[in-house]
Amino acid sequence: MQNPTNESSDDKTTIVAPAIGLVNNQMFGSGPRWAIVGIFLILFFGALYLAASFILPVVIALLFALVLSPIVRFLRRRLKIWEPISAVVLVVGALLTLLLGFYMLSDPISNIVRDAPRYASAVNEQVDSVRSRLDRLRKAQKTVAGQDETAPAAPASDKPQEVVVQTPGLIDNAASALPQIMASTGFALVFLFFLLASGDLFYQKLVKSMSTLSDKKRALRIAHDIERELSRYLFTITMINAGLGIAVGMALWLVGMPTPLIFGALATLLNYIPYIGAIVGMGIVGVIGLAEFGTLGNALVPVACYLACTTIEGQFVTPMIVGRRLEMNPAAVFLSVAFWGWIWGVTGMFLAVPLMVSVKIFASYIEPIAPLGEFLSAETRPDEEEE
Repeated sequence: MQNPTNESSDDKTTIVAPAIGLVNNQMFGSGPRWAIVGIFLILFFGALYLAASFILPVVIALLFALVLSPIVRFLRRRLKIWEPISAVVLVVGALLTLLLGFYMLSDPISNIVRDAPRYASAVNEQVDSVRSRLDRLRKAQKTVAGQDETAPAAPASDKPQEVVVQTPGLIDNAASALPQIMASTGFALVFLFFLLASGDLFYQKLVKSMSTLSDKKRALRIAHDIERELSRYLFTITMINAGLGIAVGMALWLVGMPTPLIFGALATLLNYIPYIGAIVGMGIVGVIGLAEFGTLGNALVPVACYLACTTIEGQFVTPMIVGRRLEMNPAAVFLSVAFWGWIWGVTGMFLAVPLMVSVKIFASYIEPIAPLGEFLSAETRPDEEEE
């Protein structure tokens, strides 16, 4: 005779076990996959942060290779010039351009560094002036409230003691970082030479690594589009930034700012950093203008000139020249600049937009991450939606 209790227990086990398995699959089936993706992203960005001294020169060399590869390919196909020869000419030209730029700007930069205490003193005077006005306003409020201002002052011993902390100067910090900068620059130039001298080797390996013909075609299309669009974007932005630097330098020269060449070069470099670069540039111009002109009103004149030039460039020139295809979501651009600046510092801010452009082009071809490309894109206009 069978035990009815055991029968019911077996039936419950038969029914409950698949149900538990179904619930686990529905609730936690995608859990391991997303957990693995999350762990991978954490490790990936952690590696980017920890290995920045190695990865940054590699990324910079790759970006320059994307810009210069069409030139090498053109010289090979039209003029029959061997790729290593073109690579040597381009790399040596880039090095000479860097050295010439540093040589031309060395004297104005040294003058600004020498006058840095004067600039700091001018800022401190303005801060003290604002503080004294606030103190007078506070005393006036106390007088209106009926408080006695003739009360004895606090003893001198109760006043907080001023503590002066000696920190390394700007020149000392620059001197300590110079060997690392030179090593990274040399590594990037050597790696750039090998990338340019290899010609179409990357595309050949990319084709061989794909299994099907459709994958080979799509991989080549993605690689060519990223190279073409990114090189076009970087070349165009460089020309726009150079024009902005000339405009800023001439405008500040007209209002009597010293060393306008430095401010023009500074505007050219800082404009690679959207939004934040213009703010930093205006702040530097305002501080130096305050020391040179003496009053806050006069110091705002060069700041207004800088703001006018960057506004015209950002609102009219760049959208008209770059075009709608590579326009970006402003919020996404700001997040990208902030994120890569957090990961790689100032250099990451310069690389944020080119990396964002690459991700956007790549996402436009890969369906699973197409929403990411849509998020990075600029707002679609109504007439474009109808088309």
